Amino acid sequence: MDNGITLVDISYQSPREQAFWQTVVLPRAAIEAEVERLASIARPANGRRAASVNHPMNTGPVPCFAPGIDVAIMVLKPGEETTPDLRNSSRVDICIRGTGVVKTGNKEFRVEKYDVWNTPSMQPQVVRNDGQDLMVRLSYSNAPLLERLEVHYVNENPQIAGQSDEGRELAANQRRAREASKPIPIGSDGAQMLGYEWLVDIDTIDSKALHWPWKEVEPHLGNVYSMDLGYTGRHLYVLYNPATERRIGTSPSFFATIAKLPPGKVDKPHRHTSAAINYIMWGHGKSAVNGQKIEWQEGDLHFSAPGWSIHNHASREQGFMALTIQDHPLHIANESLLWQETMKSPILKLGTDYGIQTNLATVAE
Repeated sequence: MDNGITLVDISYQSPREQAFWQTVVLPRAAIEAEVERLASIARPANGRRAASVNHPMNTGPVPCFAPGIDVAIMVLKPGEETTPDLRNSSRVDICIRGTGVVKTGNKEFRVEKYDVWNTPSMQPQVVRNDGQDLMVRLSYSNAPLLERLEVHYVNENPQIAGQSDEGRELAANQRRAREASKPIPIGSDGAQMLGYEWLVDIDTIDSKALHWPWKEVEPHLGNVYSMDLGYTGRHLYVLYNPATERRIGTSPSFFATIAKLPPGKVDKPHRHTSAAINYIMWGHGKSAVNGQKIEWQEGDLHFSAPGWSIHNHASREQGFMALTIQDHPLHIANESLLWQETMKSPILKLGTDYGIQTNLATVAE
C-alpha cells in the first residue's frame, strides 16, 4: 500500500545552508499608528486588541518577528480587561504606555510604563486597564515554535487554574510511585535505565509569575551606564527568574535584559545561535548585521540578531537603553547555544564549555 512515505538518500548530501532572516526595524511611528488603529476597533470577545509583528521572511504557520518568537502589540482602553486564557506557551511582557493590573494564577500586581513580568505556561492571565490612558504592552512568547511543532495548546475558556496549593502539598506528602522503580546502572560512566514512573513524575520547580517594577530596576542601571568603555562585557542586567536555574532566563525560553550603554560604546562583532529582539527605550544607535547597516532610535523594535549572524551594536551621543528578548535559555536546554564572543575567539557551547570571561574585576575597581 502506498502511504506516501518516501526514503531520501542523503549519503552524499552536504549540510543545508542556513537562511538567516534579515535584520529589520519596526519604527516607533508604525507602532504608535497601530496602537491607535487597535484602539479604534470594536472590542474583541476575549478583550485582546492585538497585532502580531510579522517578519517579511516568515512563512508561517503563524506571524512571528524571529523564528520561534512572536511579539504582539496589545492594547486595552480604560476600564477594559482581557478574559482569562490558558496556554502552554510562556510569555514575557513589557508595559510601554499607561498602567494596568495583571492577575496570573493567584498573584495580582499593578504595572506601569517599562515594568516587565513573565507569565508561566498553563497559568491563566487577566490584564485590566485601571488608568485613564490606553494601556499598551509588548508581549513576547514562544508560541511560534509550539505552532511549528503542532503542539500549541490554547484554551480561551479555562475552567481550572491548574493544581492548587493544597493539591501540591497533598502530592508532596504522598509516597511517589517512582520510589519503587529503582535505577539500573549500565556501564561505568553513569548511564542508567529508568522505569516509566520517572518519565511521568518529574521533579517539579515552582514556576511563578514574577514582576520587575521599573521604579526598582531603573536606579541600578546607572551602574552599567557609568562603566568604563573598556569593559569587555555588555552593559546590562538580566531580569532573572530562579525557576530557570542555570539557563539564566526570565522565562524557560527567553531571557529579558535591560541594557544602558554609555555614549560612544561600540561592541566587537560577535555571533550566537540565539535570536535577539531589542525594544529601544531611550536614546539611539546603529547596528551592523551580516554586513547590513541599520539605525534605530527610541520607541523602535529591532530584530537585531538573527541566529548565528555576525553583528555588533554602537551607541551615539547620549547612549541608549533597550530591553532585549533572546531565546538563550531555550538553546541551553537544547544544548545548542553556540557563542563566539569575537570573530577571533573560539566557538563555545555555553553551558558545557568553560564560559566567557570579562574584565569586570579590573574595570570595577
